[in-house]
Amino acid sequence: MSVPLVDFQRLPAEQTQAIREAVLRVLEHKRFILGEEVAAFEAALGQRLGGVHCVGVSSGTDALLLALQACDVQRGDSVVTTPYSFFATVGAVLRLGARPIFVDIDASDFGMDLRAADLRHCAAARALLPVHLFGGCLNLGPWQHALPNLPIVEDAAQALDSRDAEGHFAGTRGRIGCFSFFPTKNLGAAGDAGMVVTRDAALAGRLRRLRIHGQSAPYEHSEIGGNFRMDTLQAAVLLASLPFLDAAQAQRHANARRYAALFAAAGVEGRVVLPRIEDGVGGGARHTVHQFVVRIPERRDAVLAGLKRAGIGAAVYYPLPLSLQPCCAFLGHKAGDFPVAERMAREVLALPIAPGLRESEQAEVVAAISKLL
Repeated sequence: MSVPLVDFQRLPAEQTQAIREAVLRVLEHKRFILGEEVAAFEAALGQRLGGVHCVGVSSGTDALLLALQACDVQRGDSVVTTPYSFFATVGAVLRLGARPIFVDIDASDFGMDLRAADLRHCAAARALLPVHLFGGCLNLGPWQHALPNLPIVEDAAQALDSRDAEGHFAGTRGRIGCFSFFPTKNLGAAGDAGMVVTRDAALAGRLRRLRIHGQSAPYEHSEIGGNFRMDTLQAAVLLASLPFLDAAQAQRHANARRYAALFAAAGVEGRVVLPRIEDGVGGGARHTVHQFVVRIPERRDAVLAGLKRAGIGAAVYYPLPLSLQPCCAFLGHKAGDFPVAERMAREVLALPIAPGLRESEQAEVVAAISKLL
């Protein structure tokens, strides 16, 4: 049985129709740049996230770049971040001429481990850039206590709607939060789109200027920004999809619970380490299961190859830590510098979890993994 990792054809018919109608409205009014749908989506998402200011941008990558720029990160500065993330996290730092200070991660939540940080070194940085991976939400309170003067830019590209144990939405606890609406995200566009959010009204105003080349009045530029605007068509797709998000995330949780039951019945405990999806739910935390990432301590690559032969979608996020990327060689890091991140890169495996996944398909995935092990 072929099991896709993601299948966009399984979107609910009602959502597909709502998207079609929204796109047609934009094609009719033809206000393609910063049309009213952009402002409407910003307002709707800001309300959903507890009243934050939202600024729609061209991608999650550009959201990171814009946020760091708004925190005055410049050439020669340092930014504290994780060695275990999608490349855009460190790419935004490097594009500004800044230097990443990597901190190894905690295997329980894939976030930076405060115990592994050199706080004196970190305190001299310009910003802290933590990453909420796979739909979880890190507890940033200890970092804020340890480094109270360091602005936090949250990479919440994979964590829209996620909350920590204290009820804070991912992306809203630091100075600026960054989101991605890449099509495979829980709330996906029909192309690239992103969002920066903040509780600071003045900072939101600056972010809006920076997304249009630092323009403060027509053809008057108070600083150097970029072309980071969200397309009206993408905003229309996202605004039409937003009412369907709760139901989609409920399906992800149901799929995660089913995986837990299937793996328990398969008797592979210890050979497959499941993610902690449900931990802390009663205390206010919310995991949105953007990815269902298991760990296979032994023979992960053989299992992945076997799944591919069987036509079962699976992926490794991420096979090479940022510290060991070829373009980061000038930083001087070597294998063994960040042992937990490197171990996760060898063990993790993302399984199909998206809405529309069938019970029979999940059973097929678990049976295939059990056989391969």
